Amino acid sequence: MKGKSRKLMCGLTAFLTLVFILVTYKTHRAIPFMMDDLWYSTMLYDESTPIAALADIVESQIWHYNNWGGRSMTHSILQLTLLAGEQAADILNVLFTLLLAGAICLVSGHRSFPAFFAALSMILGLNANWRMSLFWQSGAANYLYITVFLLLFIHCYLRELPEAGESVPRKLPGILLWILPLGILAGWSNENMGPAVWVLSAAVILLVKREGRRIRPWMIAGNLACLTGSILCILAPGNRVRSGQIAAEQYGVLWKIFLRCYGESKGMLEYLFPAVLILAFLWMLCRCVLKEKTDRRNQLLLLCALLSWGAFMLSPHYPDRASTGTVVLCICAALAFAKKILSRREDLAWPLWGGAAFIWLRGMYFCGEYLAILWGWIR
Repeated sequence: MKGKSRKLMCGLTAFLTLVFILVTYKTHRAIPFMMDDLWYSTMLYDESTPIAALADIVESQIWHYNNWGGRSMTHSILQLTLLAGEQAADILNVLFTLLLAGAICLVSGHRSFPAFFAALSMILGLNANWRMSLFWQSGAANYLYITVFLLLFIHCYLRELPEAGESVPRKLPGILLWILPLGILAGWSNENMGPAVWVLSAAVILLVKREGRRIRPWMIAGNLACLTGSILCILAPGNRVRSGQIAAEQYGVLWKIFLRCYGESKGMLEYLFPAVLILAFLWMLCRCVLKEKTDRRNQLLLLCALLSWGAFMLSPHYPDRASTGTVVLCICAALAFAKKILSRREDLAWPLWGGAAFIWLRGMYFCGEYLAILWGWIR
């Protein structure tokens, strides 16, 4: 019966995953390049001249860094996808959604097909603004694409903290060479995620040192690269130019503090609430019912999520789509808790899978409603 149950779960998972891929691709095809996409497809300082080569992207990003914002890496990715064209960008978006689900499984340590399905479902179903963070091309570059690289960077460090009974894994091939660009990309991502990920990498280094193990050179190199990327992103001259155009920055200190506290509260109780609710339920089941302690992997993931949310206290603006990275970290922690639960209670596999299927249904509702309105089925 266990074998038949497992085959049934895998069959349903495969079917629902294929439906997810088809529906998300159709939604990507239905949503055109718009708003910032049209601007970033030009030289920026000259909106009448479209980008036509890699040299144009470099030139426009130098202007952007000095005149509008510091997210040079994410906007370079954006301009590359815009240069590729709408159909290629849509295919890449679906591919990176699948890669993000795989990276979540990698970071959480829960590597199974049902876990991949659960991650895929939660990416869309728990998203505070699914359209602007996953399907709008500018949002996809800023949050979907870059989060994949952030998780890969995190994974390199978390694997250095094996759980009880596990041995320290072998060094990844050639990591000293590719951790530098990956670290810069992770740090030079978003103003809230870069510093949070840097703190996580520093915490891992300190824990390794505390255990009396040798700190590998790549760990220091990656940490410094991430710090460099974060500094370059935050201290960009263009950030000051952009902040100067936000009306809230002209208010007094007390009023600005109130507005930022309001933004943090809205982020937690509106944007992040579904993900935090599921995470809290799984933590309570794991800790209070099964008496399992929270391991270091989850402690660090929760710390990183908390920092990425709290960092917006320093920002005059907290848009809902900016919560995507924090939501993904919560999903990683939730899947790690689910793995612990299943290691003790295999009979809970179907209830947990059923919960993932309900979240899948919510994500499909988002896309299905949009397509039905667009095609005239709902009026």
